Amino acid sequence: MATYDALQLSYWSQQEQLVQPSCIFRPLTPQAVSEALQILSRYQSTSNVTMTGCQFAIRGGGHTPFAGSANIEDGVTIDMSSIKAVDIAQSKTMVSVGAGARWSDVYSKLDAVGLAVAGGRVSNVGVSGLTTGGGMSYFAPRYGFVCDQVLNFEVALADGQIVNANATSRADLWFALKGGSNNFGIVTRFDLKAFPQGKIWGGSVYNPISTLPDQVQAFVEFNNATSVDTSAALINTYGYIPQLRTWTVSNLLVYTKPEVNPEVLRPFTGIKPQLGTTMRLTNLSDVTSEQVGNAPYGLRQLFLTRTYGNDADFLAQVFRIANTTLQSFAGVPGLAYALVYQPLPSAITSRAADSGGNPLGLDPASGPQVLAMQTIQWTSAADDALINRGAREIWRQADELAVERGLMRDWVYLNYAAPDQDPLGSYGEGNVRVLREVSRKYDPTGLFQTSVPGGFKLWRKNDG
Repeated sequence: MATYDALQLSYWSQQEQLVQPSCIFRPLTPQAVSEALQILSRYQSTSNVTMTGCQFAIRGGGHTPFAGSANIEDGVTIDMSSIKAVDIAQSKTMVSVGAGARWSDVYSKLDAVGLAVAGGRVSNVGVSGLTTGGGMSYFAPRYGFVCDQVLNFEVALADGQIVNANATSRADLWFALKGGSNNFGIVTRFDLKAFPQGKIWGGSVYNPISTLPDQVQAFVEFNNATSVDTSAALINTYGYIPQLRTWTVSNLLVYTKPEVNPEVLRPFTGIKPQLGTTMRLTNLSDVTSEQVGNAPYGLRQLFLTRTYGNDADFLAQVFRIANTTLQSFAGVPGLAYALVYQPLPSAITSRAADSGGNPLGLDPASGPQVLAMQTIQWTSAADDALINRGAREIWRQADELAVERGLMRDWVYLNYAAPDQDPLGSYGEGNVRVLREVSRKYDPTGLFQTSVPGGFKLWRKNDG
């Protein structure tokens, strides 16, 4: 039981830690994954409504917060954490990463040899879930989503076949896995594009909430820029401090060249007054580890996401909605609340075309958009309903304002989505149709639709 308990506690959220699988299977090789699928397929569920048969879950890093996303009650959890090798090709243009690796495993090896890949921005997040959900990185303005940088997926299919999916072999499966999540098979290896990378300038700058007008204006101008500096990335966060009943603003800034305080980021570094800063010349391992301390393990967690148009007054109004509505649950024990804005300019969404496309459904012609997120942590399940009700009320009011101003956008980022959201549906009817065709082709009995209830499915219960 010691190993079982340790694996359960290694999930990030309390919700996932409390899910109790009947057993946890830890394959050491892709062949072991194949054998497990052949056994599980014999006991396949026949309906995603009745939930008969042997249900199973697939776990990469275990960072998705909602219960059942990568764990399963009374079923089998396939824990990929032992398949985590990181191998650099002799050409140094590709890195092969086992599906159980976390980004810390990748960056620590690549930093040592002056290489990088477009990967996650928090070191303890798993490679698998982030990549098959699309994936944002500090290199997004230069290379697009993380999934756009996958040269090849090694995949164990429902019938046990282990295949490669890339631009020249099973290109339809390659396309589908770039945002289609756990609907087609179990990815056992990712072959990622690698590139030379030296020091970067990164860290966080902290300001009081009185700087809100300057913050949203700087953000919108950065997102609107017609001449994009593809080395610059940022995350703009408004964090509530319950003990002081006030807010702080933090800008996580990264410049992927060894240049201190580049011009493109000065609108943020120049905002005064400043409460503190961690900006320094460093490497990817260090800057991605900085965020780990802000998200401790074992607490209840909620992600909720939206996509909006790029407007400074609107973003300020959404903050004010959050500030007012938050008071209904501000006294919840252990509360940590953050409203997060991330730029989604055409420089990011246009990159997919250079790499065979993806099914995410983002049109560069739509112009700059804002990826908005609420992330909330607290200690007790007794407060779940209050937290969920309050968070959804914030989005309800924000959505109402966005519709009124013509700023509502349809796209839902899968890696930030709550379980009642439909990120795959937000990719658009054409892409959903393609994804379903790929599912029928490579998983004709629907094993990953009916026996893997976790995550987001291509056919929801009310779909035909």
